[in-house]
This record gives sequence, C-alpha cells and structure tokens, in this order.
Amino acid sequence: MNTLKQLERIRKIHNLIKLEATGTPSDLSKKLHLSIRQTFTLLEQLRELEAPIRFDRRAKTYYYDGEFEININISVHVLSQGDLVQIYAGRSTVNIIRQLHGKCSEPNYLRVIKKRLDAVG
Repeated sequence: MNTLKQLERIRKIHNLIKLEATGTPSDLSKKLHLSIRQTFTLLEQLRELEAPIRFDRRAKTYYYDGEFEININISVHVLSQGDLVQIYAGRSTVNIIRQLHGKCSEPNYLRVIKKRLDAVG
C-alpha cells in the first residue's frame, strides 16, 4: 500500500503545482499531511522525472517553469476467492499435465487434474 500512497501523493503535489496553489513548503506539507522533509523528498522525486519545478517567493508557491505533464492512473481490481483459485489452478495445471504427459488417456488427465485442484481449493 505504500506504493499506492506514494503515487497518490505525487499525483496530488503535481496537480497543486500545475494550479500554482502549493503555498509555502510548510503549507504544502500540511496540504499533503506530510512532514516538510517528506514533502521535499516528493519534490525531488518529481525533479528526477525532469519536472522543471521552481518556487515563486513573491506568490509563495511552486510552479512549473515550462511544460511538464505526468499522468498517474491507479487501478485496483479485487479478486474473489474463485478467481484466486482459477489463477492458481491455471499455473499448477500446466505442471500436472507435463507430469502426466504420455502416461494416461485424456479422461485420466481430467480426473487427476480435478482431484489435485479440489485438494488445493
């Protein structure tokens, strides 16, 4: 989950910089619910991605000095227990078939596979 949090923080700080609505480093830290050190680390990570980040002392905000865009999409899919069994079975079925290859007929393949999958699930 830390990776998801980190990506969300980068997305949020990017949007604030684009809007030139970050405020001072202290203000930005409060908006992100982070320490100032963590905020500077995020800014540094964006700079490593070649983000042209500058700070306007008069307006008291960070801004991009040039074009910069980052697109972060987060997609989470929750799998049911049945989906997990199918995924696991898909991997293990290949090994079972290799072990049985040439040793029995197709109906026996299916019977042995079903027996092993029932033992797993």
